[in-house]
Amino acid sequence: MRKKVTVVGAGNVGATTAQRLFERGYMDVVLTDVVEDMPQGKALDLLESGPVLGVDASIIGTNDYDATADSDLVIITAGIARKPGMSRDDLLFTNMKIMGSVVKEVAERSPNATLIIVSNPLDAMVQHAYSVSKFPKNRVVGMAGVLDTARFRTFLAQELNVSVKDVQAYVLGGHGDQMVPLTHYTTIGGVPIANLLDEATLERIIKRTQGGGGEIVALLKTGSAFYAPSAAVAEMVDAILLDQKRQLPCAALLEGEYGINGLFMGIPVVLGASGVEKIVEIELTSQEREQLEKSADGVRELIDAMAKAPA
Repeated sequence: MRKKVTVVGAGNVGATTAQRLFERGYMDVVLTDVVEDMPQGKALDLLESGPVLGVDASIIGTNDYDATADSDLVIITAGIARKPGMSRDDLLFTNMKIMGSVVKEVAERSPNATLIIVSNPLDAMVQHAYSVSKFPKNRVVGMAGVLDTARFRTFLAQELNVSVKDVQAYVLGGHGDQMVPLTHYTTIGGVPIANLLDEATLERIIKRTQGGGGEIVALLKTGSAFYAPSAAVAEMVDAILLDQKRQLPCAALLEGEYGINGLFMGIPVVLGASGVEKIVEIELTSQEREQLEKSADGVRELIDAMAKAPA
């Protein structure tokens, strides 16, 4: 029997995620959105691509959460997108309300599901989803580090004119301007990045990575990134549903690891059938620890703001 995956939100991120998952062929997909008939139309269009692609899986669109019942995995992309000049923090209260409402619906119908949160501001939304769902910590995870690391790897590969396949890196911390690329773990075919790029060039690439989402928002004018985010989600889905035990940077609940307690942050984790099966602690330099704590402070500000949000 194929696994059942629900994607909440049929906008660019959600619909593209649904496409990537449907085309894998080993899971049945439910695409849901509050906009009447829109998820049904997109799902039908995707379903009709099945004969061309040789995919026998099912995909349906719905405005009714009942169709999502008994999902193995729920991906939440719902929320308003950033506009030019808007920070992720500006999204906080609107998306907090949307997230709370969605999580109540899906948790009631799929109490054994794993939640992958994609909505921004990411770290705060994962924290809110965890609080509302009351799911165990291993079954609530945020997609951020995979995307941020992919951007970092892309820019490094472009700079050095090498294959992205040979670029290994980690980007930790909050999903925002204070994310922390770990340069001393960054290698090109096993060669440390410090041997290949001067400090000024590396710093320029780090800055571009930290502002990667904003760069795309500015170029698109209306909307935000969705191709790379959906690819990052799909990698996480494969890791969980296929029990791949992948070590990936994701937003997970820290309970003392890295000196941070009670906060969802981007760190290396092992993703498998149980969700977040392990938090991997790697050695950081004093500067990286300082940067990670600064990033944590930014996330704490959002959590504190949510706690004071009007009912």
